[in-house]
Amino acid sequence: MTTTGPDSALPSPHHARLTPQMRSVVDRMARAGRPPLHTLTPAEARAAYELGAGVLEVPKAALPRVEDLRIPARDGLPLPARLYAPGAGRALPLLLYLHGGGFTVGSVDTHDVLCRELARLAGCMVVSLGYRLAPEHPFPRASDDAWDALAWVAANAARLGADPARLAVGGDSAGGTLAAVSAILARDVGLPLALQLLIYPGTTAHQDTPSHTEFAYGPVLDRAAIGWFFDQYIPSRAEREDWRFAPLLAPDVDGVAPAWIGLAECDPLVDEGVAYGDKLRAAGVAVDLEIYRGVTHEFIKMGRAIPEARQAHQDAAHALRAAFLID
Repeated sequence: MTTTGPDSALPSPHHARLTPQMRSVVDRMARAGRPPLHTLTPAEARAAYELGAGVLEVPKAALPRVEDLRIPARDGLPLPARLYAPGAGRALPLLLYLHGGGFTVGSVDTHDVLCRELARLAGCMVVSLGYRLAPEHPFPRASDDAWDALAWVAANAARLGADPARLAVGGDSAGGTLAAVSAILARDVGLPLALQLLIYPGTTAHQDTPSHTEFAYGPVLDRAAIGWFFDQYIPSRAEREDWRFAPLLAPDVDGVAPAWIGLAECDPLVDEGVAYGDKLRAAGVAVDLEIYRGVTHEFIKMGRAIPEARQAHQDAAHALRAAFLID
C-alpha cells in the first residue's frame, strides 16, 4: 500500500540501506508528490490505490482460464472473487489469495498480476477474494469473509476443477494476517492445508516492535499510514487484543499448516513477521522464512523495477509447488 507523499522528499535515514532499484522507486514516488493515502477519505484512497497498483508490476501473464466468481459469505452476501488456472483437464491444487491494503484499500483487480504470476509459476489454481473493506465493514468482517471463502473453496474445489486434498491459503500485508488467521481456523475444524503463504503479514496487536519505531517514517509505509488503516478497521484498542486481528496472540498454533513467510527488510512489519515465524517454529510447525534485503513493504508488487520482487515470486511459487507435491 504505497503511502509516500510530499514529506518523503526529505532525506530518509534508511535511504542508504535500500537497493539502488528500491531507492530509485522511492525517489520517483517522492517526486510524484501524490498525497499519502492516509490524508484521503477511504473512497479516495481506494481510487488512488487502484490507479497506481499496476504501475510497477511485471507484465500481465496470459492464462488459459480466468473466471470471475461469487462466493457466498455467512450473511448471504456474494463476495467477488477471481479464479486463475494455468491449465484445464486435471485437478489442480488451489491457493486462496487474500490481498493487502490495510483492510481498507485493495481489491481483486489490484492484485490481479500477482495472482496470475503465482498461478503461472506454481502451476496451481489461485482464487483471489474481494473481502469487504473498512470502515464500512469493520473488524472482524474481513476475517469472517476470508474464512467463509476458504471453507467454500474447500467444499467446492472439485466443482472448480481443483484437488480438494491440496489446498493452501495466502496473502500479503493485511491479507497475510487474514491468511494466518484462516490457517488457525482451518486447523480448528480439521481442514488440512498444505501451506500458509504469508507475505509481510501483520501479526501484532499494537505495532510496538522495534521495527515499527525504526521505520516509523517510511519509506513507502509509515506509522501515520498504519494508524489510519487500523483506525478504519478496528478503532477500539481493546479489540486489537483479539487474535483474529493479531495472530501472534493466538492461544496456540500447534498443528497449523506449514508456512512460507516472505518479509521486507526495510518494513515496519518485519519484526512481527519474524516473531510469528518463531511462534510457529516453537509449536513444531515447519517454517521457511525469507527476508529480502534492501526493499520495503509492497515490494512484491514492484517486479518491473525490483529484482527482489521477481525472486520472491519464484520463491513463493517454489514453496507452493513443494507443498502441493508438484514435480
